[in-house]
Amino acid sequence: MAIIHLDTIIQAPVERCFDLSISVDAHSGSMSHTRERAIAGVTSGLMQLGDVVTWEAVHFGIKQHLTSKITAYERPSRFVDEMVRGVFQEITHVHDFLPQPDGTTLMRDTFIFRAPLGILGRLAETLFLTRYMRHLLLDRNRYLKQLAEQNGS
Repeated sequence: MAIIHLDTIIQAPVERCFDLSISVDAHSGSMSHTRERAIAGVTSGLMQLGDVVTWEAVHFGIKQHLTSKITAYERPSRFVDEMVRGVFQEITHVHDFLPQPDGTTLMRDTFIFRAPLGILGRLAETLFLTRYMRHLLLDRNRYLKQLAEQNGS
């Protein structure tokens, strides 16, 4: 199992950061380089507790599908999405939003995943998957930060 922790400071109110992070449309925009798009479940707008979305994307040259569900939702401070179907054994993404005294928001990601294929999957996590997933999350966070700060409160 691999765990990635990321902290991103955003010059925008916590509610705006939360809403952009749970937006299907903003997520699609942030992952356009993988051609990721929602194809089933909630396919646009803001997700809520219990909502499910199926994403289609191209990773490593292979079209993949991943279905995730919002399993915790405490607007504007936290939500959790978990994979319910897909190639990985497990994916849990905890999104925390912490308002800062200066009016900015600390967006904290805890991304936990387990690759398939037992020992081979653990080797892949170590050799390249963790770095790849971290890069995807950093791209996503840069996109959300830019969007939140451009169209601020």
